[in-house]
Amino acid sequence: MKQSWQDFALVEPELSAFGEAHFKSGPAYLATVRADGMPRVHPVTPIIGEGHLFLFMEPNSPKGHDLQRGSGYALHCWVRNNDGGEGEFWLVGHAFFTENPAMRELATTYGYQPHDHYILFELTVEGAFSTTYADTGKPIRKKWQSQ
Repeated sequence: MKQSWQDFALVEPELSAFGEAHFKSGPAYLATVRADGMPRVHPVTPIIGEGHLFLFMEPNSPKGHDLQRGSGYALHCWVRNNDGGEGEFWLVGHAFFTENPAMRELATTYGYQPHDHYILFELTVEGAFSTTYADTGKPIRKKWQSQ
């Protein structure tokens, strides 16, 4: 089921706010699956705004080819240190290529200015996960999955 960032945020406001803060604090890591079944991981700059989760990339990017082929994705925030920093957040879902000029304009209003030739994807949110750590070091995990 195609769930937008907004759909996710409406049912999980705390988890989505945690994720948005973490994605805005630095690069994230996008994992896709190559045609031969092997994983591929690349740093990316996710853009969250107006209820959407966007990624721009080079048109000849291997990860873009994976996404256009239907590969699912995992998107993981960067972590500040070996102790987990202020926690971690990751998503799973699928991406949809868009050439809609209004979507492109919307995606560029949030601080990231892509090169003109970059292509745009909107990511669905089919699962979201966070891990933070109590003072004792015990992990505290939260999970959401679309129905």
